[in-house]
Amino acid sequence: MSVGVYVHVPFCLTRCGYCDFNAYAGLHHLASRYVRALVAEASLAAPVWDREEVVSVFLGGGTPTTLEVENLASVLAHLRDSFDLTSNAEVTIEANPDTVDRPKLAALLEAGYERLSMGAQSFDPSVLASLERVHAPDAVRRALSDARAVGYANVSLDVIYGAEGETLDSWERTLRETTDLEPEHVSAYALTVEPSTPLGRKIAAGLVPAPDPDLQADMFALACEVLGGAGYVHYEISNWAKPGYECLHNLGYWERRPYAGLGAGAHSYRDDRRWWNVRPPLEYLERVESGSLPIGGEERLQPSDAHLEEVFLRLRILEGIPASWVEPERSAPFLESGLLEDRGGVLVPTERGMLLLNELVLALAG
Repeated sequence: MSVGVYVHVPFCLTRCGYCDFNAYAGLHHLASRYVRALVAEASLAAPVWDREEVVSVFLGGGTPTTLEVENLASVLAHLRDSFDLTSNAEVTIEANPDTVDRPKLAALLEAGYERLSMGAQSFDPSVLASLERVHAPDAVRRALSDARAVGYANVSLDVIYGAEGETLDSWERTLRETTDLEPEHVSAYALTVEPSTPLGRKIAAGLVPAPDPDLQADMFALACEVLGGAGYVHYEISNWAKPGYECLHNLGYWERRPYAGLGAGAHSYRDDRRWWNVRPPLEYLERVESGSLPIGGEERLQPSDAHLEEVFLRLRILEGIPASWVEPERSAPFLESGLLEDRGGVLVPTERGMLLLNELVLALAG
């Protein structure tokens, strides 16, 4: 069974108001110590994955590119020593455009980070401001140009829709500018609001409006139209790729393949067991430095939960589920309303159906 390895780097230049990831600003003084802990944890965790073939590595965060290239290179080199990485393993690093320049990108590529995932979020300065992003649109253009100049042939751009003040016209301009840059992969996410974030608290206090779900639905439809028209294949609800450039690592999550998670708060999965590391960086460091795996908890999926998860994920990546899994009276209303298609005995959501995925899953798997 092919395996993915995820490495979490929790450091950021600033903390965006909408973000609920395990990420922190102001902790960069822990960077060298954290890298040593990642290397140590990899050594502790690797025996569990002995003889498993690792087909993807993904450094996410946070902003991994806040670390020095020498540290990033040493982490990847140690992963190669500790795990059985295939010769053509997909190796991705997330980047904020303000944390990379041409020399750093060249060094990252030479170290083996051959896939670059960059957070653009928007090409509208007012939208970036409402998202509390510190970079300007030109920074994305410059970073992507630098990436191409040093030889990057697999670049993904992330964009977000539905922020305060964003209109359909503004979103279309962001989509057009994204496709003009010709990345191999685009992730387009609807802004979601978590109550524990600064944005969530502002919305709860009535200081800013919540995202408009009807407008976000129109923005999703527009993304499907613009990205599809530019030659991108819609292979997962929020992800589009030029043919052959689908993200192998993320497909591993959606296809329920095993994955090992390293770093503060990282999750791992295997054989319907999911476990996760402690989230606070200092606690993570102390646990690893004491020679222990920093596991904070685990859960085992019951058969009914595993089935529900499989239905959800198969529909999410447009693989669909066998029609034989569902009583005809359950699926008929969704087929008639155009939310599902029957493709040779496989039920697949349409792009309209993707907007109601949770309802589809509960109706079909219940």
